[in-house]
Amino acid sequence: MSEAFNIDGKSKGWRGSREVWLAAAREAFLDSGIDAVKIQPLANRLGLSRTSFYWFFEDRDAVLQALLDDWEETNTKPIIQASEAFAETISEAVLTMIAVFLPGGGFENKLDLAIRGWAHQSDTVAALVNATDEIRLSALRAMFERFDYRPDEADVRARTMYLVQIGYISMQVQEDLDLRLTRIPNYVKTFTGQGPTQSEMDRFRARVGKG
Repeated sequence: MSEAFNIDGKSKGWRGSREVWLAAAREAFLDSGIDAVKIQPLANRLGLSRTSFYWFFEDRDAVLQALLDDWEETNTKPIIQASEAFAETISEAVLTMIAVFLPGGGFENKLDLAIRGWAHQSDTVAALVNATDEIRLSALRAMFERFDYRPDEADVRARTMYLVQIGYISMQVQEDLDLRLTRIPNYVKTFTGQGPTQSEMDRFRARVGKG
């Protein structure tokens, strides 16, 4: 017997998938904040029944936790990976890290901003954000220490670098990429105490599609 389909070409019994529901929750969260992530509005957004949600998530708290897990995977993992990537100099290491925060680098600014906004409404999320910031800073400190910076100096340089990047996000700075690229050699010098070589900048520009 052939299966009946609705006008969207999906089976009438289609309930979506965990990924589909999470993507809808993520979109609602980024568009309108955490208060928009509610089961019935998500079902309406997807054109699915409310009960379909429960095939994939136990309750609303479960999808909220999934959003937090997604944030850590999307925005913290690339920082840690970049901090551990091979580099011949600290300037090259810092350029690798900066690339993470530029378009196409993996870090999603809008998601980080939304999570920090949520933290203002939830002590639990605020505690998680603080802990995650410390994980990211620890990765940056280790990166500087790998290049023989003293622990106290590595800490301040890591904080300077990270807080500049988070400042861009929190202030929602609108800066043309070409303009930002002209500033990056001096950012590197500020963060490390030494400027990048021309070959390091050439490789960096190629990595971010501006070679």
